[in-house]
Amino acid sequence: MISLQNLHKSFGSKHVLQGIDLQIPNGQITCIIGKSGCGKSVLLKHIVGLLTQDKGEVLIDDVSIASMTKQELFEVRRNIGYVFQGAALFDSLTVYENVIIGLYEHGKRDMALLNSESRRVLSAVGLLPDISESGTSYFEKEFSLLSSKKPSDLSGGMKKRVGVARALVGSPSYIFYDEPTTGLDPVNSEQIDSMILELSKKLSITSLVITHDMFSVFNIADHVAMLDNGKVCFEGDAHNLKHTSDSRVSEFISRFQPGSRMQ
Repeated sequence: MISLQNLHKSFGSKHVLQGIDLQIPNGQITCIIGKSGCGKSVLLKHIVGLLTQDKGEVLIDDVSIASMTKQELFEVRRNIGYVFQGAALFDSLTVYENVIIGLYEHGKRDMALLNSESRRVLSAVGLLPDISESGTSYFEKEFSLLSSKKPSDLSGGMKKRVGVARALVGSPSYIFYDEPTTGLDPVNSEQIDSMILELSKKLSITSLVITHDMFSVFNIADHVAMLDNGKVCFEGDAHNLKHTSDSRVSEFISRFQPGSRMQ
């Protein structure tokens, strides 16, 4: 369980977080929404220990981030997969190198391990065929072709999937998505939503999604929190989000039209 308690953070005279209280339920998909500049990304950086709060606590599995040693914080970060906005792939590296770079940087040199893990995560995000249906020979051919590609050879949707695959390396308990559908067309956005749902169910992983995409929120969220003026102004499920009487929330989602992105 991730728990944020009375979290405050200021940058000079700008008070970004002004007493955030929020629980991230285990095994569920939580979407964080809110206007640009409301503190969503700052919130994520506190959870992974990249920023230190002025006041309050961030608890992961009942342990305060602030009380952790560097080694303990390192272990916590290893248990969190992070999908950056735009995927943030290294242009000079191949797909294979982008996926296993975390293992390699931490001293893993066993090629059998690196190959096995890359196959696992690329399959998990739907970039490789099901080996039980396609057969080993075809699977290995597809793996070889995909692994050697550079990011410039990939579509926007494929780049996002490779970014998610990299985040899944090491089987983390938590995965954070920063605007996962930004810049994608409706078809690819729907596919990314489906992938997030499938990974959550298949891997029993706790997902935290920062998004402005209300289609994604209503498609995938078990739990929704909205930030406004540095505080949580709404917390509940997607049904309650649609029917809230809070004017700040209704104004934010007023441009959303229920139905498919394809309409």
